[in-house]
Amino acid sequence: MAVSGLPLIRSAAPVLPIPIYDQKSRIKLVIVAVALLIGAATVIYTNVLVQRLSEREQEQIDLYAKTQRYIINTEETSNLSFLMDEIIGANTTIPVIVTDGDGNIIDARNVNVPKGGSEEASIRLLRREIELMKEQHPPIVIEIGAGMRNFLYYKESDLLTQLRYYPLVQLAIIGCLAVIAYFAFSYSRRAEQNRVWVGLAKETAHQLGTPLSSLVGWQAYLRESERFKDEPIVEELGKDIRRLEIITERFSNIGSVPVLNDENILRVTQNAISYLQSRVSRKVTFEVKTDLPTDTPAQVNIPLFDWVIENICKNAVDAMDGRGSITIHLRRPIRNKSQIAIDITDTGKGIPKSKMERVFMPGYTTKKRGWGLGLALAKRIIENYHKGRLFVKWSEPGRGTTFRVILNG
Repeated sequence: MAVSGLPLIRSAAPVLPIPIYDQKSRIKLVIVAVALLIGAATVIYTNVLVQRLSEREQEQIDLYAKTQRYIINTEETSNLSFLMDEIIGANTTIPVIVTDGDGNIIDARNVNVPKGGSEEASIRLLRREIELMKEQHPPIVIEIGAGMRNFLYYKESDLLTQLRYYPLVQLAIIGCLAVIAYFAFSYSRRAEQNRVWVGLAKETAHQLGTPLSSLVGWQAYLRESERFKDEPIVEELGKDIRRLEIITERFSNIGSVPVLNDENILRVTQNAISYLQSRVSRKVTFEVKTDLPTDTPAQVNIPLFDWVIENICKNAVDAMDGRGSITIHLRRPIRNKSQIAIDITDTGKGIPKSKMERVFMPGYTTKKRGWGLGLALAKRIIENYHKGRLFVKWSEPGRGTTFRVILNG
């Protein structure tokens, strides 16, 4: 039934926004999939090239060994110059060391031997190279007749070695690019979300201003009216107006740099709970405990901090279906005694481990009627404006949840 002169206001169920975390997760998966696809294609293609080059070097070294054998065993001299230039001399990449049957070094090619060093030092270096070559390939035996033989040791060329490690280098580069793309995307999304948050908050504060001014005028009118003189409803209206002013101030502070003051954190928390306690089910009990001196200060903006406490506690009341207990415990964190920890524990349904991080994502909600913005907003207020932390300290399905707020003392 509508009151004459006033429009009939119908409440409508809110339309849930598209879960932003789902879209973001899909884009992350696309980035990872593309990076893995490029990396896999690079590794496969490079391995094919490495295999072909390795086979070609093996053929080249086999021809090198045959030529050595031919030069040693032949008595003809007409083709020696050609063989030395076109086969032996043409090997400018594959490291090769030739020894006799007693291990004495006869020849070495493409091995980096420092110039100006002693012969002893050069021989020690070549012997170390021989040990490395043995690890890669067995030596090739060169029969030179009369039961005598030489041994040809060799290893991969520097080009082939570099090509083998090239996929790892490229994967590292692709990984770095993927990480940069991921963080660039996350930063872009975060900046976009911040603009949306700020724009929505400022517009909400602006829209609240007009009816709030009207309500202030109506309250002043009712106070002066003989009909409503000494009526409790006028004072209750005043309380709601002050509450709306606080809410408007909260929205106005979003996007601005809030002023943080040293406030008595116990008193601020008690005031926030006191206001909330009278506006929720009587079947929900609140308890505020502290391990701190009663005058302990913390850097907070009271309107925004009250909003955080209100959002967390309302979320707890919903999780308990309007029946249970909420305990707020103030203490010093073990790791940093200069900070203040506020643990808010409920006896609600609890949160599965798989969903603990998602509860702070905008749009995530388990309620049929809800926007899924309360905890996301609380986290932004604590971490962006108070430079603190908000996280799920403990939760167990069927037993309850503890949210922890960390503030700077």
